Amino acid sequence: MKTAHGASGAKEVNIHSLLLGELITWLGSSFIWPLTSVYLKDQLHVSLTWVGVVLFFNCMANLVGSMIAGRLYDRINPYPLIVVGLACDAFVLFLLAVFPGWPEYWLWLTLAGFFAGWDGALINSMATSIKKVPSKKVFNLIYFAQNIGVVTGTLVVGYLYDFSVIFLFILAGILYTLATVNAIINYRPIVQYHKEVIKNQVKAQKVKVALPKANKLMNWGLFLTLGITWLMYMNWESNLSVYIVGLGIPFHMYSLLWTVNALIIVIVQAVLTHFEHIFKSTFQQVCFGILMFSLSFVTLVFAREFYQFLISMIVLTLGEATAFPAIPSYVNDLTPIEVKGEYQGLTIVASSAGRAIGPLIGGLIIDHFRYIPFFIFAAIVIFFCLVVLVPMHTHIKPKIKLFK
Repeated sequence: MKTAHGASGAKEVNIHSLLLGELITWLGSSFIWPLTSVYLKDQLHVSLTWVGVVLFFNCMANLVGSMIAGRLYDRINPYPLIVVGLACDAFVLFLLAVFPGWPEYWLWLTLAGFFAGWDGALINSMATSIKKVPSKKVFNLIYFAQNIGVVTGTLVVGYLYDFSVIFLFILAGILYTLATVNAIINYRPIVQYHKEVIKNQVKAQKVKVALPKANKLMNWGLFLTLGITWLMYMNWESNLSVYIVGLGIPFHMYSLLWTVNALIIVIVQAVLTHFEHIFKSTFQQVCFGILMFSLSFVTLVFAREFYQFLISMIVLTLGEATAFPAIPSYVNDLTPIEVKGEYQGLTIVASSAGRAIGPLIGGLIIDHFRYIPFFIFAAIVIFFCLVVLVPMHTHIKPKIKLFK
C-alpha cells in the first residue's frame, strides 16, 4: 500500500474549536429533530403521512446541501462558506420560532436540512486539514463531540417540550448563533490552508495527478456500505417503535433505548480516543462496525422482552460508534487534498440518501412481509456489504495510495 503526503505548512484550524462548534450545533439540532413528529402530529394536527413527507424533504435537502458544499470546498475559500452556512441555519431556526405553524414548518425544516448538510460537509472537509492529530482520532473526537451534544439535547428537550416549544426553537437559534461566532473567530486558518490547496491543484494539473482507480473503487464501496447501513438503521428510529410498543412495552422504555445508545457512543468514543490501537487499521474498524450492525438485526429476530431489545441496541451502538466515524476517516486517507471536500461531501450524501429512503423501504417490506422477515433481510443485506468490501479491499490493497 503506497503512501503520499499532502503539503501543510500553514497554521491549521484548532481541533478544540472545531469540536466546540460540533458540540454546540448538535446540541441545537437535538432540540429540533426529536420533537418534530410529535409536534407536527399533536400540536399542528398533521397526519403521519405528511410527517413522513416533511422528514423526507429534510433528508433530501440535507443530501443536496452536503453535495454542493463538498464540491465548493475544493474550489472556493471555505471560511465564508461555513460562516454563512451556520448563520443561515441560525436565521432559519429563529424564523421557525416566529412562524411555527403549518405548512411553514415544512419549509423551515427543509431549509434547516439543507444547511445542516452544508455545514456537515464543510466541517468534515475542514477536519481533513488538521495534521497535528491523526485522522482517525480527529473523526472519533468529532463523533464524540456530536454525541455529547445529542445526549445533552435529548435529555433537556423532554423537560422543555411541555414548557414551551417556541423556547426550544429560540434556544436552538441562539446555539447556532454561538457556533457562527465560534466559526468567525476560530476557523480563519482554513483560508491559508485553502490557498495551499489551490497551489497544489495547479501543480497537479501540470503533472496530471489523478486519484488511483483502486482508491475510487474503495471509496465507492464505502459510500454504498454507508448508505445501505443508514437505510436499515433508520428503521430503528421509525418502524421499530411501532413494533416494540405493539409487544406491550411502554413508549418511554423505547425512548430509554436511545438514551442508552447515546451514552454508549460517548463511552466507546472515549475509549477509542485514548486507546487508538484497539483496531490495527481504520478499515478493520469499519468492518467491525458493519458486522455489529448486521448482528443487531439478527438479535432482533429473537427479541420479545425489553432486556432483549436493550441487548440489540447495545450491539447496534457498538456498530454505530465504530463504523460511522471510521468511514469518513478512511475516505480522508484515500483522497488527496484537491478533492477531499468533494469526497467528504459524498459521505454525507450517502448517509442522507439512506436516511431519506430507509423508513419508506422498511415500511414497504414490513407491510408485505411483517417484521421478522425484514430483520432477516436487513441482517443479510448489511452482511453482504462485508462480503463484497473485504475481498475487494484485499485484492486492491497493494494498489491503494494513502494520502496522509
